Amino acid sequence: MSDSNLLNKSAIELKSLIQNKKISSIELTKLALEKIEETNHKTNAFLTITHDLAINSAKLVDEKIAKGSPLGLLGGVPTSIKDMEPVKGYRTTKGSLFLENSISEIDQLGVERIKNEDGVILGKTNVPEFGASGGTENKLGDDCRNPWNLDHTPGGSSGGTAAAIVSGVHPFAQGSDGGGSIRIPSSFSGIYGIKGTQGRVPRRHASRMSWHPVNYSCMGPMSWYVKDSALLLQAMSGPHPEAEPGTIATPAPDFLKNIDAGIKGKKIAWSSNLNCRSVDPEVIKVNKQAMDIFEKHGAIVEDLEFNIDLNEYEELDSILSIALNYANNKSYYEQDPFKLMPHVRNTIERGKLITSEQYIQALTKLYELRDYIASLFINYDFIATPTSAFTANKCDEKHIVENGKLKVVKMTREDKFIENDMDYSSWNFACKQFTALFNWSGNPGASIPSGFTKYNMPVGLQIVGAKENEVGVLQASRVFELEKPWQNKRPII
Repeated sequence: MSDSNLLNKSAIELKSLIQNKKISSIELTKLALEKIEETNHKTNAFLTITHDLAINSAKLVDEKIAKGSPLGLLGGVPTSIKDMEPVKGYRTTKGSLFLENSISEIDQLGVERIKNEDGVILGKTNVPEFGASGGTENKLGDDCRNPWNLDHTPGGSSGGTAAAIVSGVHPFAQGSDGGGSIRIPSSFSGIYGIKGTQGRVPRRHASRMSWHPVNYSCMGPMSWYVKDSALLLQAMSGPHPEAEPGTIATPAPDFLKNIDAGIKGKKIAWSSNLNCRSVDPEVIKVNKQAMDIFEKHGAIVEDLEFNIDLNEYEELDSILSIALNYANNKSYYEQDPFKLMPHVRNTIERGKLITSEQYIQALTKLYELRDYIASLFINYDFIATPTSAFTANKCDEKHIVENGKLKVVKMTREDKFIENDMDYSSWNFACKQFTALFNWSGNPGASIPSGFTKYNMPVGLQIVGAKENEVGVLQASRVFELEKPWQNKRPII
């Protein structure tokens, strides 16, 4: 078997090969590290390679096998950590020059759990500064690039994770999602990604403001295969005695146990545009065809009448996101504002001007939205939409919403890294107009690779379930995967 074919196997297959001594964890880890060396200068997927950690972890797995000791859930399979999460003994840059040499003294809880379950961490994957972008660019180096077309972005903010998976480095890895940051790069990069219910995975040690009532970011898996995401989500999920407020207190269900149960009789509410979004016609076409698969397998698909004007919620998103960014990052601005990316600097400056009245009004509207989304799940099991209104843009372009319509804006390097007059709220919201509302509502949601455009760029379909129904989202995703497996088509870089 060739090295590339081996690295293209699922994590569950690789785990079995390691357990049955068909290959050692150290052999597999060395192959993965070689793959990083081969591809990273093209994709910039990794900001840091944790070589010694990876080798030592793999050796420990092989020692366990030699002794007949049981392996953890992840079984010696290589993976990576998004560079927003602390990994003890290694730098955590969060994509910022301010943290370029910041060495973490602790593991974030999700990282700790991945280690404890015998995941072999190869490195820290690329992120935009402080995770605040639907693309992955920062001042630490060249843009992170999409393996399907290196002129394009893999999306963000978990763009490095997506690029690493699609490059064939490893089958699955950890991402995080505060407005679409797992689902958007999964859509742009043609892989699977799921964020759990808000509070499913504790965010302990992730940031100073990681508690769930005001931070909508969830850790979650990204992968080629649905079952691999279920496995990694299992490893990270569950309560913890020191977890932040809002963490789900009950144990996580077994995400793999009934994953092939199907969706016969389930009701899916489908909307191509949530009644007010401007969407690329090719994205709509591909996803409408995708919905036929669910009907073929016994689901009842109905058009959703979405009775909230999401344009009103663009302001809500702006206020809450900017306020959080200001609270988290104003100290860096006070040190040297021009060391920051322009869009981060811009949001901090705007965050300073937000009043308590604006913030409370935004929270009130947020709870109205949550109530409305919850009401939809009285009659439906799932909501389906495009993951993104468009496919991966070029690295020198941004999409904005102008007068309710999508518009592409060219970006020079000076525009991106020094100064420009772009409306960042419009740019950011354009990326996450289908995804962010399910962060605000707290529902689990996944992006399924649903097809390709005529330009051979991936399209994603978003499936959202009721709160704490990750199992259902995984089951629906698995139905689609079995009918239309996407893993057979991979880019060559």
